[in-house]
Amino acid sequence: MSESLSTARDRRRLLDRLLDTANLADAVPRLQPELLHRVIERCGLEDCGEIVALATPEQLARVFDLDLWRAAQPGLDERFDAERFGVWLAVLVEVGAAEAAQKLAGMDADLVVNGLVQHARVFDYAAIAPYTTTDGHEMPASDALEDRLTFDVGGYTLAAKRSEAWDAIVAVLTSLESDHPTFFDRVMRRCVELSDSGAEIDGLDDLLADDDQAMFDLEIDRERRREQTGFATPAQARAFLQMAREPRGAADAAVRGDPIARAYFRAVDEAVVPIAPTGARELTAGADPGGGDASEEAAASVVEVLREEGLLGQPPRALLGGGYSDAPPRLGHIQAQLQHLLERDSAAYERRTGELVFLANTLLAGCSIQTRAFTLQEASDAAVAACNLGLENWPAPVADDFLAAHDLIAVFQTGWTMLHRDVCMVAAARLIEVLTVLECGDGEIQAGLDALRRDLTTYWKNGTPWRAREAMDVLAGLDMPAWAGLLALIDECPAIHAVVDAQGTRARSVSATAFAFIAEKAQIAQIRVFLDALPEMLQR
Repeated sequence: MSESLSTARDRRRLLDRLLDTANLADAVPRLQPELLHRVIERCGLEDCGEIVALATPEQLARVFDLDLWRAAQPGLDERFDAERFGVWLAVLVEVGAAEAAQKLAGMDADLVVNGLVQHARVFDYAAIAPYTTTDGHEMPASDALEDRLTFDVGGYTLAAKRSEAWDAIVAVLTSLESDHPTFFDRVMRRCVELSDSGAEIDGLDDLLADDDQAMFDLEIDRERRREQTGFATPAQARAFLQMAREPRGAADAAVRGDPIARAYFRAVDEAVVPIAPTGARELTAGADPGGGDASEEAAASVVEVLREEGLLGQPPRALLGGGYSDAPPRLGHIQAQLQHLLERDSAAYERRTGELVFLANTLLAGCSIQTRAFTLQEASDAAVAACNLGLENWPAPVADDFLAAHDLIAVFQTGWTMLHRDVCMVAAARLIEVLTVLECGDGEIQAGLDALRRDLTTYWKNGTPWRAREAMDVLAGLDMPAWAGLLALIDECPAIHAVVDAQGTRARSVSATAFAFIAEKAQIAQIRVFLDALPEMLQR
């Protein structure tokens, strides 16, 4: 309860500080959409109406790309969230229906259409209205309206599919019809087409229905925009990480390169936006409504508030400019390489940092840690750690200027292969071996151990032993530290838990956050010692 109250206080403090910022109306339109989205995530959309009202349609369209798409689980494909779209409409209308209509009218009509048709069917009024036949019979309205909320506007009739955002939809469409009639008619005509779509009359029902095709097109457009701003799609990220788990010579990988990475950087090169903005000027370059130095100063003040409140996070360790003094000693290989580039080859340094951004984004989009999504900092740290491991285990001598001519993609793949092969798969195989001979006097626990052995063996053979994570809960009843250490090792992104670091002293408590990403062979050696001790630990 206290943690929840503390979080609420932190959110309120941030929101109050932002709303008290001088010239906020000049500052918000200059913020990068990604930064604006972080504010919404931290403070809650429903409480951010005053800030959202100051954003431009272009900013909000980019924020929608981030906020309206959700994955059921980390690493899975994202789907349009109709309920969240309704919340956005309600927040915008709460500020003012006219202002909400103005912002929607400045966006892509296809996005508005696809959002609306998740909430309502739209018909030409004349097509469903009651009428009298030539022989005087009264014909009722279409049964499509039966037992539904309905609303008539501009010659169209809406029939609700869901009611949560109904009042907001009515308000914003009324304002669109009066203030933006061209946009209104374009949206409504397309909604009518999608509302009438159904099975193909010639039996070709394996084709996408019109509304499914429209959503598919929207997904493709979004993916294209995000690729150009440095995001990897979940499907691309999963494919890249899976291929990186498959052993192949590091030299061969360096020569052939990776097709997904090549496509990513080709898209980024064609875009005009920066890959990884870090300074106040870059963070506030999203939109430039004018205002000169005053609005730029106001935007810088907002960025400073966000930095002080921890919303910007720390710069990724491997992207620190100058000294790298904060990098842990275990990251010595990547630290030394990037320091050399920073001092002698700025162009290569920029390319390598761009590659680190790609790798971090790939982990964010296509992988999980402890069954949850990575944070931005965790993804950056994991990418850097895997690269350090790859450099340490590169099959040929690594000179000081190695990264001047070699990209980090192949280096990461070398480290990622080791994490999968020498940590995840080895830990799973060792656990299966122990479970084969482990006996417990408690029949219920023994049944759980037997089920874990069967599940883990199946998934280990498929190369995905982390899928047995739920079944591993039975180990917590035998030895909590062993359970925590194994969960961290047998994961999509293997990590080393503090209980593994502390071999020789028994951990009194186990924290889910007490882990580090594996960056060197010395940590793998520690893991082998831990795995050798499993029989004794689990026999207790």
